[in-house]
Amino acid sequence: MKKLVATAPRVAEFVEYQDRAIETDEVKIKVAFASPKHGTEVVDFRGVSPFIDEEFSAEWNMFVPRPEGSSRGIVFGEFQLGNMVVGEIIEKGSAVVDYEIGDQVCTYGPIMETVIAKAVDNYKLRKMPTGGNWKNAVCYDPAQFAMSGIREAHVRAGDYVVVVGLGAIGQIAIQLAKKAGASLVIGIDPLEHRCEIARRHGADATFDPTKVDVGFEVKKMTGKLGADSIIETSGNAAALQAALRGIAYGGTISYVAFAKPFPEGFNLGREAHFNNAKIVFARASSEPNPDYPRWNRKRIEDTCWELLMNGYLDCTELIDPVVGFAESAESYMKYVDQNPDLSIKMGIEL
Repeated sequence: MKKLVATAPRVAEFVEYQDRAIETDEVKIKVAFASPKHGTEVVDFRGVSPFIDEEFSAEWNMFVPRPEGSSRGIVFGEFQLGNMVVGEIIEKGSAVVDYEIGDQVCTYGPIMETVIAKAVDNYKLRKMPTGGNWKNAVCYDPAQFAMSGIREAHVRAGDYVVVVGLGAIGQIAIQLAKKAGASLVIGIDPLEHRCEIARRHGADATFDPTKVDVGFEVKKMTGKLGADSIIETSGNAAALQAALRGIAYGGTISYVAFAKPFPEGFNLGREAHFNNAKIVFARASSEPNPDYPRWNRKRIEDTCWELLMNGYLDCTELIDPVVGFAESAESYMKYVDQNPDLSIKMGIEL
């Protein structure tokens, strides 16, 4: 059997493997569909993640050097690629009572032919309902971060909302903002096909930031008030600069992206200074989150799974392209790393 591994920075290749025996509290899943993570996983794949030589200390809440002699955070040749899988349980341990052989499930897992997952006290192993859409299921992860961004921006009925970056997280944020009652939702992305999808799923308008003054356009559409909330998912410094220009006085920028270092020229003066803007950093998996204990990671995940499986969220157009497993190494390098403009979230069919 084969699995997809980063054998070197920006190199994806198949590696053969053999399954170990499952533990009593585990199940084995025959994978039918999979998808990589197009955000932070790409930073790791390119070998530029801070986690390679540092670790995030829960004690200090900051990045600190890894102890001398310890292994690096990412070991190329062992680093398995992938984020979500959907498939059928083909084996279960004796202690597993909530799942049966033949159940269709979704969980976190790498791109490989079989995945072994804990099946006792593991809410992240989700049963697919009858008729459940696998394309919605593999958006389980980005939906959580989109929801976190919307919640931390305190989007309310009647608000003017701008979503910057129309990848999977941004597209889902568009849907959530509109369904939350925002009266005006604007999407920002230089790729027209992404903008078209956003307009079909809730965006009232979209703008290409390379062709127009986004901040000025937002001010015009809002009667000079600006956006109450801006959800920033792109990690692009110019995008944040444009967002600051279009923010309403006292408005909130919910920063969802895992940003790279900003280049020289980024300016927190100008509109940011005069508009008394607030920037909050939204991350669903950082706990306790601002609404703890009422909201924790499990509640966010439970809610997202429900919205994805009942059709409240529609992610079918976001999974593009869908490639065969045999082509997934080449496709990963092409669509996830080298030409991310050609896809939103790549799907893999085994």
